[in-house]
Amino acid sequence: MNAELLLMFTLGCDRAHLYAHPERKLTTEEQTRYDEALTQRARGIPAQYITGHQEFWGMDFIVTPAVLIPRPETEHVIETVLRLGSSNGGRASSPGGPQIVDVGTGSGCIALALAKEIPQAEIHATDISADALEIARANAARHQLESRIRFYQTDLLQGLAANAFDFVVSNPPYVGESEEDQVQLEVRKFEPRSAVFAGATGLETIERLVPQALTALKPRGWLIIEISGTIADRVKRILNGWQLVQITDDLQGIPRVASAQRS
Repeated sequence: MNAELLLMFTLGCDRAHLYAHPERKLTTEEQTRYDEALTQRARGIPAQYITGHQEFWGMDFIVTPAVLIPRPETEHVIETVLRLGSSNGGRASSPGGPQIVDVGTGSGCIALALAKEIPQAEIHATDISADALEIARANAARHQLESRIRFYQTDLLQGLAANAFDFVVSNPPYVGESEEDQVQLEVRKFEPRSAVFAGATGLETIERLVPQALTALKPRGWLIIEISGTIADRVKRILNGWQLVQITDDLQGIPRVASAQRS
């Protein structure tokens, strides 16, 4: 699959074209570029960083080593927002649509997917990394959603208004340094460490985010964060005092999303 993906990237074609023209011979230049791509992949560089693209929620995203590669499991965050937003007891209503902030936006995949799915929403997105925000803005422009999203370079929710949001959503770093050996080598070696590892326990960023979210949310607003099975029980304890705390599993049955409502 990697070889096929890199060949499509080299030739600038889709899978259907590749299989419809099996007789096609590569030019010397194409063969050189393909060999270079294969060499990079053999070194462990993720295919998404070689091609510069990754699909998420049916949308194509630019990715570079400045941002975490969007993953299918994170789509459960989008599903949770849509489910809670449509439920009767969901959230405090905002004139003109829900106010949503994506914390640690990275490539912008969560913010842009929500902007696509909820046209009336006002979307905000934060990241501490200027390089990540540059990629997120480029993705917003590619999908013609730049007018829908306000970007902020800040640490988590610092500097944003209190009692302002219906949803605080995030895929924060949640891997503990003690789990480092269990993380894929290419993730450890090539993806931004600050987007993967939170600290010794994996809870450090979430422990800072939860009280900030409590301040930023409107009454009955929702906090929705991606987590792992390793920290699920401890995240529930951190959310003690919140209402309607729920852990949602991914398709493999692994705890993946924590949601909780401000009282």
